[in-house]
Formats: sequence, structure tokens, C-alpha cells
Amino acid sequence: MPLPIAPLAAFALRYGTIALASYAIARRVEAGRRDQRAEDALDDLPEGMTLRREPRQANVTGRLRRVVRLGEGGPGLEIDASALGRIRLRKV
Repeated sequence: MPLPIAPLAAFALRYGTIALASYAIARRVEAGRRDQRAEDALDDLPEGMTLRREPRQANVTGRLRRVVRLGEGGPGLEIDASALGRIRLRKV
């Protein structure tokens, strides 16, 4: 019994094109760098949200820390999400 090559070729061509495009995009994207000053600022944030407003600027911070465990005394996962935000308006 012969194999139907046409559907397999279309499948291979479609997913091969997607894989090649993904590889090309991954090669062009620069690796990010870690700024230790920013890491320290995020680690120093208090848990919860804060908002501070000045005449032409608003600053927002937020941090959420949780530990999720699978069963009592089971393996756990710590979630630490932090964010800093600033909106500044000025006439030019």
C-alpha cells in the first residue's frame, strides 16, 4: 500500500517554514542583560501597591509574593512578581 506523499509533504513544508522563521527570529533577537540596580530596587519593594503623584508625574509600585504548595508539606513554588511604573507629562 503506497503512502500518500502529498499530504505529508504539505504538512512538512508548512511546519518546516514555521520552524525556519522561528529560528531566524530567535537569532536576530539580542540577549537581554540584567541590571543589578534594577534587581535591587525590585527586591526592596514592599508587598502591596503604592501610588505617588506630583504635579506632572505619577509613580506606581506593586509587589505580590506567594508560596504555593502541592499538598501539606509537599513541594512548593514561590511566586514573586514586582513592577515599577512612571508616567511623566510635559509640554514640548
